[in-house]
Amino acid sequence: MVNTLKKPEFEELRPGIKVPAKETILTPRFYTTDFEAMAQMDISANEDELRAILEEFRADYNRHHFVRDEEFNQSWDRIDGETRRLFIEFLERSCTAEFSGFLLYKELGRRLKDKNPVLAECFTLMSRDEARHAGFLNKAMSDFKLSLDLGFLTKNHKYTFFKPKFIFYATYLSEKIGYWRYITIYRHLEQHPENRIYPIFRFFENWCQDENRHGDFFDAIMRSQPDILNDWKARLWCRFFLLSVFATMYLNDIQRADFYASIGLEARSYDKYVIEKTNETAGRVFPVILDVENPEFYDRLEICVKNNEQLRAIDESSSPKFLKLLRKLPYFVSNGWQFLKLYLIKPIRVDSLEGTVR
Repeated sequence: MVNTLKKPEFEELRPGIKVPAKETILTPRFYTTDFEAMAQMDISANEDELRAILEEFRADYNRHHFVRDEEFNQSWDRIDGETRRLFIEFLERSCTAEFSGFLLYKELGRRLKDKNPVLAECFTLMSRDEARHAGFLNKAMSDFKLSLDLGFLTKNHKYTFFKPKFIFYATYLSEKIGYWRYITIYRHLEQHPENRIYPIFRFFENWCQDENRHGDFFDAIMRSQPDILNDWKARLWCRFFLLSVFATMYLNDIQRADFYASIGLEARSYDKYVIEKTNETAGRVFPVILDVENPEFYDRLEICVKNNEQLRAIDESSSPKFLKLLRKLPYFVSNGWQFLKLYLIKPIRVDSLEGTVR
């Protein structure tokens, strides 16, 4: 019998070059911002900490880390079927997210060079880190006979404009949740090496320290701008970005639960742990965190999971486009309602704890 799942089909731009995943509300974003406003920021209120972080970036602790060793030099055809498809998706999503960070940080470094040299150098050195991550992930994809054309991605991806403070909220959370995702997978596979199906996971311990340092940089920037953290609008926006990041990760990961199962993780337990730790970490700088221990939090996310399953089923049906849209509307409305109800769950104020050990 022919195993039709052995080599999943992917659309290609040309042989070996994968067509980028279709952009949706859940796919990694490419950002741009008000570069002039960023350049004019006064960082004097926290400049000492920013300069200390800059010295860490200059030290470049991972300059020799992202070197492929002999373990990569083998056939990976044994990772096949649905596991292969999900693993390639994981590599692509991770590569796209890292590359989007590279593009944003590189442009910030270039635009701020003559007006805010401390921030400019920090962004330039972070772009160096992100480029390494993206390149390492793209090379991993090539082990599965596919890769991304990053130049094509640069020119053809949509860019979302965010004001500087929104960039800070979003990228801080992206870097910190990246740390907790990577270190959790690394620690799990350290205890269960039989589940390490591919050598890239061995690199996650040092790798996630880049994510952590980047997050600390955005923490320090926000502390240098009191208006970003210290009023009622900041509390509302911090809630919004926390919820957006957590919900996006949860919906993506539950959809790809089989991937996590392939490395011995249960997707829901993994996500709940990462959300708990990221939420706790965010409380060191954000004035509020989410009440993720409220049972309503995950109950409503699970409704969104089921709604998304229905939306995918509609997409895969042979119905005309207009009929698909009509059938999708109730699920879109439900998802919007669940997000609103999640947002309205009373948050936990932590600004009064600033400066204490938590």
